[in-house]
Amino acid sequence: MDVIAAASGLADPHASGNLAAAGGDVGGGEANLVLPDLNLASVHGVSGVVLLIAGMAICVAGLLFGLFTFLRLRRLPVHRSMLDVAELIYSTCKAYLTRQGKFLLILWVFITAVIFVYYKILVGFSWGKVGIVVLFSLLGMGGSFAVAWFGIRVNTFANARTAFASLRGLPYYVHKIPLQAGMSIGTVLISLELFMMLLILVFLPSDVAGACFIGFAIGESLGASALRIAGGIFTKIADIGADLMKIVFKIDEDDPRNPGVIADCTGDNAGDSVGPSADGFETYGVTGVALVTFVMLAVHDPALQALLLVWIFVVRAAMIVGAAVAYAVNGLWVKSRFGTAKRMNFETPLTTLVWLTSLICIVLIYGVSAFVLGQLGAGMWWKLATIITCGTLAGALIPELVKVFTSTNSRFVRETVKSSREGGASLNILSGLVAGNFSGYFLGVAIVGLMAIAYVMSLLGLGGADDCSGSVCVRAGGFRFPWYGASDDSCRFLWASHG
Repeated sequence: MDVIAAASGLADPHASGNLAAAGGDVGGGEANLVLPDLNLASVHGVSGVVLLIAGMAICVAGLLFGLFTFLRLRRLPVHRSMLDVAELIYSTCKAYLTRQGKFLLILWVFITAVIFVYYKILVGFSWGKVGIVVLFSLLGMGGSFAVAWFGIRVNTFANARTAFASLRGLPYYVHKIPLQAGMSIGTVLISLELFMMLLILVFLPSDVAGACFIGFAIGESLGASALRIAGGIFTKIADIGADLMKIVFKIDEDDPRNPGVIADCTGDNAGDSVGPSADGFETYGVTGVALVTFVMLAVHDPALQALLLVWIFVVRAAMIVGAAVAYAVNGLWVKSRFGTAKRMNFETPLTTLVWLTSLICIVLIYGVSAFVLGQLGAGMWWKLATIITCGTLAGALIPELVKVFTSTNSRFVRETVKSSREGGASLNILSGLVAGNFSGYFLGVAIVGLMAIAYVMSLLGLGGADDCSGSVCVRAGGFRFPWYGASDDSCRFLWASHG
């Protein structure tokens, strides 16, 4: 079979993809990529295009799940005074995002000028192709901005309803509502990004797909960088402003009499919701573009290129299913164990969810890889699946290592508290630096170790495919890290509403 015979192309260090075939070293980078006919990929008699359309259906289901969760959050009971505070914060967030949107459009004008100079003047693209890059850069930036807006709307809904639910005295509901909000944001974020990439792969002409991908990546990177950096700066300025009121006028930071409390709550949403949402959208997208580029340059046979592209995006779609199943199963277990409990460790259900998601995704990775790539022989499917698994495990190991240094039960945290009591600010800073340096070291060791495993797997006949591990690890993590943002301000709602 041609695909099996071409499998050695993945390990061919001289395979230069279709860029070289088009005429040697040409400018324009990814914009020159010409994707293969995905119908060349046939998996047990099923066309690769059909599999990708099935992946699009999963993305639509993910978007509907996120929308349904959003509407369910909206219908949860909430005290009127808490809702008023939430809407005040959301109004301030809207003003912030509106200003950020105008700023992004100004940045986009500058980026468009750079795109024109590079692709039209220096590379010599046609006006049509330059226009495609510009158009998709606007779509990518709009996607980052849209998911950021959706995230901040969901979070301000969840904040007030979490605060009201906490009045029951049962911690289960304080855990459940923020988790629902996080799953809504994460699922919409990943599903929207993957749907747009599959749309380019399946329905747009293969000779313009590269320009679409690079334009989309430029736009979402622009949006994410601006929203991430500006959100982080805004939240710190607002936080310090509220703290200064506490120091100078002896008004607590979360006291409703503190004029900085609403700005502080808005800053928390800007820094912990807007930035991470846009950043997650961008990261998931650009790693997808990187994987497409890697396959096109590392493999010279169109049939194998098509098969690997189908495999990558079917695995990505399967991970959405895995995350949803893990969320449902973990939810049933948490409710049975903590539904009526008076006390609970909030880290426990999050930890079980992270590991359950990782394990289910790993099973799906191997299953999908065997289904799609089993025809290649030589154990190619399990080698590539193991490389992706290294990235998936990173998404589970990183939170575990972070907890060692940031958990309320952490020895490092207790040491920092002790240093503050006995040594003042200087010893507190030194203790924090020690914990930060240790955490960075062990996180780095973990990542290097997983990359080393992936590299060893690549030596079994995959050439440079170990590069996939770093970018694929984002896939599972995209569902995990937004969960914490929705509950940050719940205690503030209680204080502002009921004193």
